[in-house]
Amino acid sequence: MRNLKLFSKIFLYTFLVMLSVTVMAHVFLYVLAPQMTVSTNHFVEGTIIESDVNTGILIKSAIGKALPVSLFFCAIISAGCSLLFSRAMTKPIKQIAETTEKMEKLDKTAQCIVNTNDEIGELAARVNMLYASLLSTIENLEEEKRKVREAEQSKIDFLRAASHELKTPVTALNAILENMILGVGKYKDRDSCLLECKEITGQLSFMIKEILDTSRLDFTQEEKDAENFDLSESLPALCEPYQLIATAKKIGFSLSIQEKCLVYTSKKSLEKILSNLLSNAVSYTKPGHKISVVLTAQQIKIENECTPIPPEKLAHVFEPFYRPDFARNRKDGGNGLGLYIVDRLSKALRLSYQFEATENPPGMCFTLFLS
Repeated sequence: MRNLKLFSKIFLYTFLVMLSVTVMAHVFLYVLAPQMTVSTNHFVEGTIIESDVNTGILIKSAIGKALPVSLFFCAIISAGCSLLFSRAMTKPIKQIAETTEKMEKLDKTAQCIVNTNDEIGELAARVNMLYASLLSTIENLEEEKRKVREAEQSKIDFLRAASHELKTPVTALNAILENMILGVGKYKDRDSCLLECKEITGQLSFMIKEILDTSRLDFTQEEKDAENFDLSESLPALCEPYQLIATAKKIGFSLSIQEKCLVYTSKKSLEKILSNLLSNAVSYTKPGHKISVVLTAQQIKIENECTPIPPEKLAHVFEPFYRPDFARNRKDGGNGLGLYIVDRLSKALRLSYQFEATENPPGMCFTLFLS
């Protein structure tokens, strides 16, 4: 009995119950029939004669004769009713079982369709809800895995670029020291060579600090630190240090806040993006030229007058340590990490941007869309 399927169990149980009721009804009728009597009146030569007829014997005899046929037809009716009842009970359960097989294969179209208002219908609805929640969880996990893979690959690429970038000053420093030891040519003057070595080590120290600071940035967590704030209130204080540097370099600097700018994002990360853009603008703008910052409710635009970057090289400026040919001077052109950080943080915050050359006056314009 334990090994039977649900349809067989329901059919067998229902059939046995109905057949048992039928048999018991026949048995009770057969046992109780002899105790039944009926009073009858009939006329005999004009006289009414009353008599009691024991009909139980007649019923018992009739039941005895009809019992096999009656039981046979009752068994057929019981089987038919049991069959219909079993099918009605097991059909929705079978549909749920077939649907769960599809769900096991993560078929996104799988859904239990049971149009009943009973417990089976409620079970189907709960299975659908559970499966939808499972698919959502799987999609979230896949998205997290993708982000982690991208972050790991980005770190690998960054470390490769960093090691390559560090080779140049290390090789130069090593060459100077070897020539100082050998006393070749101008390297006999150790005092001037030591100043050059000190300058290179200073560059190395700055590069290593920038590399370490960049490697500590967790680009996958920035969106979780989101908060509501008004950028128009914090922007003047953020621009002030770069405005002082620009003034010292005789570079014009203008800030225009046209509207309030309410944003919901990571304030720390957004300020890091803007700081890198402002630093980049100050580094690449020559004395006598201008930098303008314009804030509206939907975007912030930072424009500086400089040598425009050719279109074929714009795609590379967001790579780590990349610098255009005219910006190869490490002292003025930076280390090539500023726009890389801007790109990674913008993607982490899901902020789009546009970086393009301008013609009148010649320069570059970076637009960050905040909504």
